[in-house]
Amino acid sequence: MVKHHVAYVSVGSNLGDKLENCRRAIAELEAIAEIQITGRSRFYQTEPVDFTAQDWFVNAAVRMETALPPVELLDRLLNIQREAGRPPDGPRFGPRVLDLDLLMYDDWVSEDSRLSLPHPRMHQRRFVLQPMCDIDPCLVHPVLGKDIRKLLSELSEHGQQVVELQ
Repeated sequence: MVKHHVAYVSVGSNLGDKLENCRRAIAELEAIAEIQITGRSRFYQTEPVDFTAQDWFVNAAVRMETALPPVELLDRLLNIQREAGRPPDGPRFGPRVLDLDLLMYDDWVSEDSRLSLPHPRMHQRRFVLQPMCDIDPCLVHPVLGKDIRKLLSELSEHGQQVVELQ
């Protein structure tokens, strides 16, 4: 029997048809045989963080069950980004046609050169936490011991505006 794991992925875009880029990425995730999407957030317009001289993003998050190990899931995410036209060597935090970040994988905690789990900055990002609250507000961060709702409530909105798309 194949063990299924629960993973959370952040989806974002700020180039081209941002909303369509995000929708297409989620559809591509759904098309992978080893992945079943079990939750999805609303879509949000979000203010860029760190590198602020760029257009706002569209962001969302999905929860999935998967039989893929974490690094193989990461490779699938990177492949979807590449196929969408994102160069692997673009500017850090810069404009991107598609950004897929593996946020959490079960309650795994690991840090190596390829993959850190949970995502090392997720608790500092309103554009990550707000969509995750749509899916699982009571999910507990395995390192910080606080649920997603609490982490979101502790963040300032200054410089991190998040507006639901209508």
